[in-house]
Amino acid sequence: MLNGGLIGIKEALESLKPTEQKVAQYILENPETVVNASVQKLAELAGVSEATIVRLARSLHLKGFQELKLRIAADLAKATNPVSNSYQEIQIDGSVQDLILSISHNNTLSIQDTLTVLSPKDVERAIDCLSKAKRVYFFGVGASAVIAQDFKQKLSRINRWCEAAPDFDSQATLAANMTEEDVAFGISYSGQTENMIQSLKIAKQTGATIISLTKFGSNPVAEMADICLFTSSLEQSIRSGAMASRIAQLNVIDILYVGIASRTYEESIQALEKTRKAVSGSKRHG
Repeated sequence: MLNGGLIGIKEALESLKPTEQKVAQYILENPETVVNASVQKLAELAGVSEATIVRLARSLHLKGFQELKLRIAADLAKATNPVSNSYQEIQIDGSVQDLILSISHNNTLSIQDTLTVLSPKDVERAIDCLSKAKRVYFFGVGASAVIAQDFKQKLSRINRWCEAAPDFDSQATLAANMTEEDVAFGISYSGQTENMIQSLKIAKQTGATIISLTKFGSNPVAEMADICLFTSSLEQSIRSGAMASRIAQLNVIDILYVGIASRTYEESIQALEKTRKAVSGSKRHG
């Protein structure tokens, strides 16, 4: 899937260095020109050095300028309907029909955008790591704690030893007792949650593997991780900012969960059936 160049730039823009931001802004404003330009020509047009363009590609987790151009070209070919490819502002005084359509559209687009920045190679590495881990600890604060709890519930159903910690005290306590056989899975859309950064530092000192799930781009949580997973949600409205991004994160969690369960399919099915019977039996006698 060779697209996502423009989405990646938009998502990472605020985290880029000033000179990288300069060329990134030029690319966003002139994508057609960039597709046909050499690295030397783009450097001249944007008023930066060729090395800055190379650094920008690396900041976007790409191999180089050529890959960036190919992804931008694919984006331009895909963008036949600008309206359907843009997040819609939520009008709180609109009709219920408009509300249904705008929320659903934004959630769908968030998942589609995430597919352009989510690396299959890193997803596979995460699945391998989580499948082999002795214990998995999920760290998430606020809205991310809901995502962490969802993942914990899913893995518990297939008999995986895991725990979710929603605050610094519980995260730090769990992190301090981790080993090289364990995984700390940090969930933070911004990637800048201070308490989580401190907790992951503690976990890293124990030798545990760190997996992060953040928005695309450079951020402290991702920079600390051994395996970085990214989502994308370019909503501008403060009213919608925590909604579509949450859907994108849950979609990644579902991908990981099914990947883990498929590694031990028969055992997972048996565990799911046991937990289903246990829960249904408890309800009948409650």
